[in-house]
Amino acid sequence: MIVKDVMKKNVISVEPETTVTEAKELMNKNNISKLPVIKGGKLAGIITKNDLLQAGPSLATTLDMYEISYLLSKLNVKKIMTAEVVTASPDDVVEEAARVMVEKQIGCLPVVKNGVVVGIITENDLFRLFTDMFSGTEKGIRATLVFDDKPGQMARVSEKIAAEGGNIISAVTSVLPAKSKRLLTLKVADIDMPKLEKIFADLQIQVEDIRNI
Repeated sequence: MIVKDVMKKNVISVEPETTVTEAKELMNKNNISKLPVIKGGKLAGIITKNDLLQAGPSLATTLDMYEISYLLSKLNVKKIMTAEVVTASPDDVVEEAARVMVEKQIGCLPVVKNGVVVGIITENDLFRLFTDMFSGTEKGIRATLVFDDKPGQMARVSEKIAAEGGNIISAVTSVLPAKSKRLLTLKVADIDMPKLEKIFADLQIQVEDIRNI
């Protein structure tokens, strides 16, 4: 899957001259926590809800509420935005976007094509994708298996499950620290627990966890 399939396309943004107060109101109204800053149609920076919180006065301030509101109404987002923005391309694979977000410890990536912001991908979009990959909204038996990392292992499992009338609705694998082993997480529908457990036992596959969800 690529970024353009996951990103939000209707991007809510602000301009550098937008006040902090206006940016905060826009975030609250749309229930979002990041705003790309656009100048002349191009990406100029990004501002987050955390930036807005840090721009506010400390608890030790002697200013009253009206003075604080006045100061924030005069402060523009260009003063507190992050100008060096990490971005993604619409054609990047989602895994690469997720890796960049983890490595940079950031919660979103504006998606840019030819210098123009065409979307934004956030951690919530990745969480939603993660849930979809595991068929989180569907009922079934979730089994986590450990097997040898060699050709044909998944085929053995899927053939046996299909022969018993089971339907694999999700399958996700990952490499274990022991490079010769791989972790396979399956969600299977249309089969009962005893039948599935017997399949794994007959195939001599190690079961880390199995449960109805």
